[in-house]
Amino acid sequence: MIEDAEPTGALTMPTAEAPYRRIANDIAGKIKSGELKPGDKLPSTRELAETYSVHMNTASRALSLLHDRELITGQPGRGTYVAEPPGQ
Repeated sequence: MIEDAEPTGALTMPTAEAPYRRIANDIAGKIKSGELKPGDKLPSTRELAETYSVHMNTASRALSLLHDRELITGQPGRGTYVAEPPGQ
């Protein structure tokens, strides 16, 4: 019967967190806990990719998410740093 059929498509997709979100949330947690402080330099995209065993595009996407959350700031030619908290 059709009613007894297993659901297909998006309903059976795993609910695991996307790797770029996992990385971004890990770094955000370190910033919020004070382990990473404003002005601290973050590892390069390549170093993050190696640390988390992901493709460089995934690491880059994680950094973009952190930038969108205003937790980090990029300095062309110098690197990526933990941003000052808003209002500082």
